[in-house]
Amino acid sequence: MTSLSILDLSPVTSGGTVAEALRNTVDLARRAEEFGYRRYWLAEHHFAPGVASAAPAVLIALVAAATSTIRVGSGAVQLGHQTALAVVEQFGLIDALYPGRIDLGLGRSGQRRTELLAEADRPPAPPRQARLVDGLLIPEPFSFAALATSPVFALQSSLLQQPGARSPDFADQVDDIAALIAGTYRSEDGLAAHAVPGEGAGVELWILGSSGGQSAQVAGERGLPFAANYHVSPSNVLEAAQAYRKAFKPSRDLPAPRLVVSADVVVAEDDETARELASPYGLWVRSIRRGDGAIPFPTPAQAAAHEWTEEDRALVADRVTTQFVGSPRTVAERLRVLRDVTGADELLVTTITHDHADRVRSYELLAEEWAASGG
Repeated sequence: MTSLSILDLSPVTSGGTVAEALRNTVDLARRAEEFGYRRYWLAEHHFAPGVASAAPAVLIALVAAATSTIRVGSGAVQLGHQTALAVVEQFGLIDALYPGRIDLGLGRSGQRRTELLAEADRPPAPPRQARLVDGLLIPEPFSFAALATSPVFALQSSLLQQPGARSPDFADQVDDIAALIAGTYRSEDGLAAHAVPGEGAGVELWILGSSGGQSAQVAGERGLPFAANYHVSPSNVLEAAQAYRKAFKPSRDLPAPRLVVSADVVVAEDDETARELASPYGLWVRSIRRGDGAIPFPTPAQAAAHEWTEEDRALVADRVTTQFVGSPRTVAERLRVLRDVTGADELLVTTITHDHADRVRSYELLAEEWAASGG
């Protein structure tokens, strides 16, 4: 059976608090372990009023302490904001207390501003039309280039780094992290450095990516497992999976490609109830796409009161149309299509609803249906 895992953003809901969001994350992790999920990953987001997961290493330690068997990890540490040594020390410390359970997922979203600025200066690429591939919707792509020119985005980027700091190449950082963990790190001058804690840690190293670009290439060339983000960039998921497999070279720990694919999911007892619970999702995505940062997740009533423009609808169309919403059977069938079309070895599910009980129930219903139907 294909394993199901969870990606959690620790969502702050309308009328709620960060403290409540963090307590809900710990509670959901405990329940996810009971439901049989394989992994529980924490995202990294900054300057988002509706997301409490700004420091994944801290949350991972809290979740690992509250659970006993489920793997816990990052989805993903934004390497553009941290040094390789800092990441290895943080996760080495957690692994020392909870050995054999920690995943270190690495992403390059913090390094992409320069690329997005360059993209904004180029003529727009020819439009790619939405299409169905063996039943899986591949929507028209969304470009984040316009956000890169925002003064607010520039301010946020500057606050995430020391003044004058420049992010190293992603591949170099991944290599440094692997070397520090293995105890083989050497500087250009041949000097050794040893991370304590961190050296010898049993963490499982992952790369996360939203396209067929550098992340997929690095994961493949280094023989690392790769997570492709259908929930973030659904238009690029097939290219990401293909690029990863094409670049893959067997490593000591991974003789063949290992692919996880993510999906936004809301499950309820019936399709109508699920659609109601998921109805605030478009408004939440709109806040992200407008550069405001994720707002506290609205109630269905608040979402219903919003007056949508055609521009707004176009802004969120790719995310809304690729969210998997419905009864357990409806969603399980769609997830099997996602798995079969992408060739995923595992599925990473992220669910946000206004009420925590509905979110827990969504994961419970999905796990029950997935197990009953054989995955």
